[in-house]
Amino acid sequence: MLKKDRYAGIISYFGEHMPNPETELMYSNPYELLVAVILSAQCTDKRVNMVTPELFARYPDARVLKHAEPEEVFEYIRSISYPNNKAKHLVGMAKILVDQYNNEVPSAIEDLVKMPGVGRKTANVIASVIHQKPTMAVDTHVFRVSHRLGLVSPKSKTPLAVEKELVKYLSRDIIPKAHHWLILHGRYTCIARNPKCGECGITEFCNLYPKIQKYGLTKAEEGLPKIA
Repeated sequence: MLKKDRYAGIISYFGEHMPNPETELMYSNPYELLVAVILSAQCTDKRVNMVTPELFARYPDARVLKHAEPEEVFEYIRSISYPNNKAKHLVGMAKILVDQYNNEVPSAIEDLVKMPGVGRKTANVIASVIHQKPTMAVDTHVFRVSHRLGLVSPKSKTPLAVEKELVKYLSRDIIPKAHHWLILHGRYTCIARNPKCGECGITEFCNLYPKIQKYGLTKAEEGLPKIA
């Protein structure tokens, strides 16, 4: 199957079955989403959503958060992965957001990544979700699913390489949706250890599916890169 046909089939399926995909992180404004995405690094959205209501009640905006002590923030996020570092990152982020950006979450990737705890993936999420920019955040789900489906080459061995290849083949208006499509598909259907191929609606477009049927998952995935 030609790559363009694979993309077309997958886009068509998700466009019909998941026309308005959204992040599962709970937020009500750009500041809250930025905090939630920082917390979600190597942590589930479900866990993040459990702690953010009290966190946002205590620190409703960056002006309040910038004056907090990391030790105090830690108490609200202690069940999150790497709470010590993330507490420091949140306070540092708030200071920059207020002092340099007038409490407005910037839209440019180069501005977002200046803040503690904000790497390229987080910046892409903010730019895409808040500002509707054609940026593709590549997390473990996007990395895995895009390789399994055959949307990217096995030679794309880093998140940045996967990002560039996906953006190359997706139209600008589709990219923000495609980010969520791939994440949600990887989270609930094309899971890492035991993909639910029997429940998947895009097996006809999947590069890995015939190999799984013939050889099993472990053998089928030989040669596919793993995200670091």
